[in-house]
Amino acid sequence: MTDCWCSGGTLQTRILIVDDSPLVRLRLRDLLQKHVNWTVCGESPNGLDALKKVKELHPDLVVMDFLMPGMNGVQAAREISKTLPDIPIFMLTMHMSRQLEEEARRAGIQGAIAKTQVSRVVEGLEAVLRHEPFFQSE
Repeated sequence: MTDCWCSGGTLQTRILIVDDSPLVRLRLRDLLQKHVNWTVCGESPNGLDALKKVKELHPDLVVMDFLMPGMNGVQAAREISKTLPDIPIFMLTMHMSRQLEEEARRAGIQGAIAKTQVSRVVEGLEAVLRHEPFFQSE
């Protein structure tokens, strides 16, 4: 993994945001960058672009939507996990269900919650970064 040091000398966790909505990406960026040890290293509008960005940017964590044009989040996670299995992936989706949770786990996703539970995103990402699964199906 690539380490990023901020000016204060603390190690930063580099996060890639993948969502087809520019507004969601903006809101997530604002939320994640409030965390003192996190920085958003890039954004992707879909799963295909995310595969390219993961290889270019070497993020420490990927936060990904499920339903996107071209390649959905589960398909992209499956491909990322094949290439770079050490990068944890967290799915944030409008379509959370027990079935999607099971599919996400099989694809190598370590955590997932519904976008309606955005207040739990930081908690979920912290758990995944500690290598603990974090799934909240509705």
